[in-house]
Amino acid sequence: MSKRILIVDDEPNIVISLEFLMKREGFEVEIATDGEAALRSLAERIPDLVVLDVMLPKMNGFDVCRQIRADSRLQGLKILMLTARGRDTEIAKGLGLGADVYVTKPFSTKELVVQVKRLLGCGA
Repeated sequence: MSKRILIVDDEPNIVISLEFLMKREGFEVEIATDGEAALRSLAERIPDLVVLDVMLPKMNGFDVCRQIRADSRLQGLKILMLTARGRDTEIAKGLGLGADVYVTKPFSTKELVVQVKRLLGCGA
């Protein structure tokens, strides 16, 4: 059974590229374009990994991350924050809220795939 990834980003070009990249690696992909849609998606079906942007409409990625970590049903869910917000304080905040990995944009697609596979225990 393939692993499921929820991509949460409101930038269409990033979503298209991530969706293509993850499907090419054999993952099932779902998309949410804002923080509230991400939480609705998680309530319906829990993926193995969330790729989460910080700057989102309706609810930012930090708040989404906080809510995921507060939900006992989602304790095992891996979170990879993928964002242009790369200051040390923002990285520390994301990791402090429970993100497993914090990657800044622009990013290397090869490195991103390595991180995703590592988080999902798929090897690289």
